[in-house]
Amino acid sequence: MELELKNKLPTPNELRENIPISGKASQARKIRINEIKDIFRGISDKFILIIGPCSADNIDGVCAYTERLAKVQEEVKDKIIIVPRIYTNKPRTTCEGYKGIMIQPNPNKSPNLLEGIKAMRELHKKILTNFYMPTADELLYPEIYSYISDILGYVAVGARSVENQQHRIVASGIDVPVGMKNPTFGSTSVMLNSIKAAQMGHQFMYNNWEVKSDGNLLTHAILRGAIDSNGRNVPNYYYEDLVKLIEDYKKMKLFNPAIIVDCNHSNSMKKYYEQPRIAKEVLISRRYDPAIKNIVKGLMIESYIEGGRQEIGENIFGKSITDACISWEDSKRLIYFLAENV
Repeated sequence: MELELKNKLPTPNELRENIPISGKASQARKIRINEIKDIFRGISDKFILIIGPCSADNIDGVCAYTERLAKVQEEVKDKIIIVPRIYTNKPRTTCEGYKGIMIQPNPNKSPNLLEGIKAMRELHKKILTNFYMPTADELLYPEIYSYISDILGYVAVGARSVENQQHRIVASGIDVPVGMKNPTFGSTSVMLNSIKAAQMGHQFMYNNWEVKSDGNLLTHAILRGAIDSNGRNVPNYYYEDLVKLIEDYKKMKLFNPAIIVDCNHSNSMKKYYEQPRIAKEVLISRRYDPAIKNIVKGLMIESYIEGGRQEIGENIFGKSITDACISWEDSKRLIYFLAENV
């Protein structure tokens, strides 16, 4: 059966023209991106915290959450740079379930990419315009990056995508730091190979163009834990894991070695409430070993207004409909703790 053509989607330029960002927001983004880049270049010793809902499924809820985040950011700005995690595309292990606001702008209704792509940009725009905080999203569909490239401050390539050639070479042309997660089976060599590929320049096809990239030297590692052959979760944020990855980084001779620790997923053994404990253990490793302090640049946390998760249709404001998140109160306590101890 052939593919059924449903709706002609706007080009990235068309969507940008219809949903523009202001000059003030653009300038604020530029300033913040330089701060983020300085962390990964080793110029700044600030700590980066990528934090927010597992999936940004509701514009009002995400904006209400980010408003709280922005207030705390002002209090901890001398120590921590916060990047709101606004994931509008969600990978699904079996391709079942909610796939993000870009695919399904209303979780209670059928998929609609024409409206979804608008909602995706509108949400990222609102966060930048209202709070002057460039956002983080996952590069799940490489061709989507162009629709929001003028808004994002950080990009992640997920565990299921990190081996994909297109993800690697598109990352080489992105102008903000890109984190490569280790694959679900845990191989750090796959992750490091992906970083090496993205740090090189390429010539390739992208959105109906032949394009050229110079390489993204701020591509780096994200440790998210693994799943072994028996389906058991295996964390990889421990001191020994960090030391081993630092050694492997040296062997690969990559630019700007850096690690972000994802405190959820397999690192938390799927126990979302363990994220604050894991964050604190990572800080202990940083205090104990200067080499770890130099290379572990920050954390990734799944957090929302309400802790836990809900099913689609329950409609609890500010509660995840995908992976469970820690609550805002727990998140706030954690941010203050990080600011005092990084």
